[in-house]
Amino acid sequence: MRRLLVSLLGGGLLCLAFPTFDVWVAAPVALALWAWSWAGAGGRRGFLLGLAGGLVFFVPTLSWSGIYVGSLPWIALATLQALFVGVAGGLYGWLSRRGSVRPWAFALVWVVAEGFRARAPYGGFPWLKLAFGQADSPFGRLVALGGAPFVGFVIALSGGLLALAAQHALSAVAERRGSGATATPRLRMPPRGLALPAAGALVLGLVGLAVPLPTDGPSAQFLGVQGNVARPGLDFNAERRQVLDNHVAATLKAQDDVDAGRAPAPDLVVWPENASDIDPLRNADAKDLILETVDALKRPLIVGGLLEEPVGFVSNVALLFEPGKGNTDRYVKRHPVPFAEYIPNRSFWRTFSKEVDLVTRDFVQGPSPGVFRVTTASGQQIRAGLAICFEVAYDDIMRDAVQTGANVLVVQTNNATFGYTAESPQQLAISRLRAMEFGRSVVHVSTVGQSALITPDGTAHQVTSLFTQAVVRGPLPLRDATTLATRVGEAPEWVAAAALLTMLALGLRSGRPAAPETTKEEDDDDAA
Repeated sequence: MRRLLVSLLGGGLLCLAFPTFDVWVAAPVALALWAWSWAGAGGRRGFLLGLAGGLVFFVPTLSWSGIYVGSLPWIALATLQALFVGVAGGLYGWLSRRGSVRPWAFALVWVVAEGFRARAPYGGFPWLKLAFGQADSPFGRLVALGGAPFVGFVIALSGGLLALAAQHALSAVAERRGSGATATPRLRMPPRGLALPAAGALVLGLVGLAVPLPTDGPSAQFLGVQGNVARPGLDFNAERRQVLDNHVAATLKAQDDVDAGRAPAPDLVVWPENASDIDPLRNADAKDLILETVDALKRPLIVGGLLEEPVGFVSNVALLFEPGKGNTDRYVKRHPVPFAEYIPNRSFWRTFSKEVDLVTRDFVQGPSPGVFRVTTASGQQIRAGLAICFEVAYDDIMRDAVQTGANVLVVQTNNATFGYTAESPQQLAISRLRAMEFGRSVVHVSTVGQSALITPDGTAHQVTSLFTQAVVRGPLPLRDATTLATRVGEAPEWVAAAALLTMLALGLRSGRPAAPETTKEEDDDDAA
């Protein structure tokens, strides 16, 4: 029972590491609790302990996913994600079946489990990766060296070391009680088994401070427009053209400040996902309105919209409009959201719920990374790498944009369907970490907030409030230098997977060890 309570406590504590709590130090402490409670549990019990702890973490932290569609999708998603934590608990419980905390094994298991969660099923759901709550921590700076998987590995390793230190401390206390030793007033040095792991965890927690996050480079002026919607919820676009009209009005108001000399002229203007709530290429009134806005700006405009194409499908797109040229480029979202933007294996899932047919037309998958090229008035070239909504959470999509040549990243999102929840702050936190990971500025623009301009050190500027009309404007550096994380790509995950497979193979080869003598605490756990 004690193991279960500690695992549940770890899951609850991990919630605090993510927005809107933002207590980043809760992450290594929570993982320390998991590393301690799962150690020696074996495969079956480890899986159940991990599943229980994962549910306590994911159910409240993903509560925004059911805000308007009900509890079934929310609980189903949270349970699916918790199963990956359960698998991690089972693997680590088997690897540590002799009863001792194994920090390296725990860290490797964690990275591999997160990697699978980010890829399966249906392309995975990497939201709430451990790294995504660390934009303000020393751990977060390590993302520039090996991406989100490396940050997760270091946090898990530090948590494992803390658990090992705690295990040694508890063993020392138990030995003293067993020997009948009494405390003396003389100060004692902590035992080596306690001091070394604790010192290692401290070093890992601080080493990120040595990682530079440069923000130099030529700058360009950006304007992000948060036009707002008529109402939060699934019917945010129920009034035809209201969302588009809002973004036009907010843009022209911002241009008035430019014309009056109160603000600098933008080099690139960005509207969010679904800023045009009707097809901006097939509806003449929408297209004319956008072209008139571009003419007033005299600068390029990126518009988020939905296209009624190909036949029988829908495309979630970013469209580049330029003065005197019209629509000159497009990016189609590469990773539509399963069960929201398309229904995979529709006939199979229909046997469980007819609600799948609420998605009447599936969104198509875009073919390639999107990079829009724009030349500023001063001759600088903006190469804007595109990501739409949840794509910001996918390592490969963001990395592909940078490797295709992006010197700035643009994240367009529509948070209207998640109301006043933590979803938008969680997404902004991911964009902040991406800025640090790739050494790129990020223009993060939402229909309803939160929007911000993010410099390459992960600092979010001019963060807007939810469900207000606002703009974010100012200079951002354009950078071409590539971080180590960009160059190594997925290598850290593959190295971790190879190391874990080797560890599992060695464990199988050595055979199952004799069961150690159980303590009263362990007997209680078995009874539970």
